Amino acid sequence: MTGKAVEREAEDAKARVKAALDRQGEHALLDVREEGVYARGHCLYAACCPLSRLELLVRDLVPRPNTSLTVMDGGGDEGLAARAEARLGEMGYSDVAILAGGLEAWAAAGFEVFGGMNVPSKAFGELVEQTNATPHITADQLKIMMDRGDDLVVLDSRPMDEFRMMNIPTATDCPTSELVYRIAEIAPNPGTRVVINCAGRTRSIIGAQTLINAGIPNEVVALENGTMGWHLAGYQVERGNERKPPEVGREALDEALARARAVADKAGVEVIDQETLARFRDDGDSRTLYVFDVRTGAEYAAGHLAGARPAIGVQLVQKTDSFMATLGARVVCVDDTGPRALTTAAWLAQMGWQAYVLDGGMDAGPKQAGAYVADVPEAEDAEVGSISPKMLAVANMRGTALILDFTRSLDYAKSHIPGARFAIRARLADTLPRLDQKDMVVLTSGDGRLARLAAAEAQAAAAVPVKVLAGGNAAWRRDKLPLADGTADAADPVEDDAFWRPYERSDGVEDAMHQYLSWEQGLVEQIARDGTAPFKVLVP
Repeated sequence: MTGKAVEREAEDAKARVKAALDRQGEHALLDVREEGVYARGHCLYAACCPLSRLELLVRDLVPRPNTSLTVMDGGGDEGLAARAEARLGEMGYSDVAILAGGLEAWAAAGFEVFGGMNVPSKAFGELVEQTNATPHITADQLKIMMDRGDDLVVLDSRPMDEFRMMNIPTATDCPTSELVYRIAEIAPNPGTRVVINCAGRTRSIIGAQTLINAGIPNEVVALENGTMGWHLAGYQVERGNERKPPEVGREALDEALARARAVADKAGVEVIDQETLARFRDDGDSRTLYVFDVRTGAEYAAGHLAGARPAIGVQLVQKTDSFMATLGARVVCVDDTGPRALTTAAWLAQMGWQAYVLDGGMDAGPKQAGAYVADVPEAEDAEVGSISPKMLAVANMRGTALILDFTRSLDYAKSHIPGARFAIRARLADTLPRLDQKDMVVLTSGDGRLARLAAAEAQAAAAVPVKVLAGGNAAWRRDKLPLADGTADAADPVEDDAFWRPYERSDGVEDAMHQYLSWEQGLVEQIARDGTAPFKVLVP
């Protein structure tokens, strides 16, 4: 194919994406490179779906198998897109095309290339701040207020697992989607200043603007640059806390519901009934439907609407492209009382999604309990046996097993089986032959599913028997067997596998923080040049 033809294909791909964003049909664009590679440069609306984990991710990202779908890689001779096309065909996806020339062709056609992760959400947050002049204070200003004993509350708008890792002193965890729901109980005095923070910028901005849009009487400000800004100013963070806001009473709930409904109405969110949701589901052959329970993970596990996926509201807005790849799809938000679903849907609508809220929430249909389990295909038939954790421990002690761990590098660095080699599944055919394979090769991953999916590929590349660790690393930990940390034994580059955020690094943290914050602030100009984002920011 000539260079001009490749560029025309890129132009056609962009046109399909633009049409879907304009709600003229549906389309999904998947970038099948590893996350770390993707983060160095990608198309704005290309969802990251690495070939290494494609089976684990794609049915959630693109639930309708006849969706118009384009896959892409970096270009050149990578061949990842062709492998993804074949694998998607085996999974029943019937309308799959490859973007010829990949990202190289996209850039050559003059289109914008974005670095980082979750760019649509990050760029949207910066546009919200610019459009609304969202008020903010610096870390130094906050520290002065604290030392002075001012009447203020600091609310961390991230989920509890992130709050537990690090928080600003005195802060209470209250994810963005919970803010309108809980603010009357947290700050009943209108004279109390409310400071919203996150790790960096986006959720601080969106959190503060959530309360401002809702019209609460308190002064609300975002903490500029969040916990990163606090750290860079030389102040200490706390770790291991689990401070939660108080429960919501009837009067506070009624107030929250009225405020959240007013914002959702202004954003164009439609509240639907159970019959409409059933009709949406009946349209499954022609329209994609995402149904998200936007409450906490614990609430979801205790009981949720049948067919709903868990997506804490703040994370759904923060990482939209990690939950949904089909542009032009319908999105229904569900909770138990209304404010959290309305708040989340209002932000999604401003980002260009066709967002709805289910009236009655948890009472609108049959319920299920338990954690969410993604729909993952059975492993390819291969004559590969399993090995128990205790038997592997013996083999590992004797030095007779080469252990390959397909866990994400971020998790591998925290803990792994001693001597296990971190490996990228999509590169297995190249990586495995260059390693000392010993008497056998043992594959493992978090829960063992990814290792089982990789078994046939490993068997084709290995010169010795291949086995899969039964139950994966989770089973190894349950048996309380030894663990190691670090990345010294990695067989493939950990920086290719995952995007390491500044606070996840072991060195160069401050420089990485400065670069990250500067990158976020530069996104508004870049999305303006790209010209595809359908953002419609509310102004209260």
